[in-house]
Amino acid sequence: MHPVTTGDVARESYYERTGEDLYKPTAHAGGAWSADEQHFSPLAGLIAHAIDRHLARDTAAAARPAPLALARISYDILGRIALDECRVTVETVRPGRTIELLEATVVIGDRPVVRARAWLLASLDTSAVADSPHDRMPAPEALAPWAMKEKWHGGYISSVDVRRTPPSRRGRAAAWVSSRLDLVADEPSTALASYIALVDTANGIAVQQDPAAWMFPNLDLTIHLHRQPRGPWTGLDTTVTFGPSGQGLTSSVLHDVDGPVGHAEQILTVRPLADG
Repeated sequence: MHPVTTGDVARESYYERTGEDLYKPTAHAGGAWSADEQHFSPLAGLIAHAIDRHLARDTAAAARPAPLALARISYDILGRIALDECRVTVETVRPGRTIELLEATVVIGDRPVVRARAWLLASLDTSAVADSPHDRMPAPEALAPWAMKEKWHGGYISSVDVRRTPPSRRGRAAAWVSSRLDLVADEPSTALASYIALVDTANGIAVQQDPAAWMFPNLDLTIHLHRQPRGPWTGLDTTVTFGPSGQGLTSSVLHDVDGPVGHAEQILTVRPLADG
């Protein structure tokens, strides 16, 4: 994602392709809760990348009156995502000329670990009525870098550049996230897949409690987009709420440098770390 390289310097990546639908995570995809698990953020981007490849092979595209744009993608995390080779497959559930539904499945070993569904809508010109009540975030260059790896561990966290506003209270912060790594080695990714690959970082930028004492991993990620984002920065205006009975919610207004692009929601399982 957004690599900056010169000459013969090798590009680093989150994944390497090992087969038609097979990908091997690198150490940069390492999780924040456990070193032998994948962080979900780059895997979410990999799924979007697989969806892009599926659409590029779609022979029905020529018959559509307008290109389709991803408007919602919802991921369900079915269990532990090991830092192992994974198979990502995509199928069309509901084909259409103006609306289409896709489903992607990630399998590690013989076990599905993620299922995702994506709604695609036809693109047309609605610029005359385009509007959002959300204010733009401060520009990335206006914010100081935040050493996220001092709070969190793992290869993915070490790979990202984070610029965060000073939190006004626990559970409330805004941050820009970017990465110099490719999503898949030696393979171009769309701006959308690269953008999505950073959204799951939201659960770590506005923490309610010290992650050394409490676990609050997310079980899902749902992204709604009213505009297609562009990189290289993913903006997260994030609020984290913990309920009284073990559930929590991370809610983010999503931005690129031109302004708001959508929303993201993550449901959390909240528990004392000793009971994890």
